[in-house]
Amino acid sequence: MAADVWSVTSYKELRRDGLEVERWNMLHPTEPPRVPYLTRCLAGAPGVFVAASDYVKALPDSVARWFPKPPVSLGTDGFGRSDGRKALRDFFEVDARHIAFAALGALVREGQLPPEVVRQALKDLQINPEKVNPMTA
Repeated sequence: MAADVWSVTSYKELRRDGLEVERWNMLHPTEPPRVPYLTRCLAGAPGVFVAASDYVKALPDSVARWFPKPPVSLGTDGFGRSDGRKALRDFFEVDARHIAFAALGALVREGQLPPEVVRQALKDLQINPEKVNPMTA
């Protein structure tokens, strides 16, 4: 199974662009509508979307409406109890294992994969579904 990985250099700029396009479209209803940059980039992209941030989930959520379909947002909501970036990402479940697992779970929910795949991924990726929620720990 293949995946495309995109890097977001500024959620703030993506949001600003989306809001600017929406404003322009609202004020120019007789003109052909403009399309936000994020929407243009992801147009026609198959599969599911996982948006991860080393900051709060609110950042990817702030641009979710311009995705072709709602993304799964991952972020480091809460107070970090880690000595480095790797430990931070593990604690808040935004490391590579959790990103892959989020994508598989979304594909199962869409009916694109059988549930057995995500059950096996729990084991293979060593993810504990009973771990205390890092947002409340």
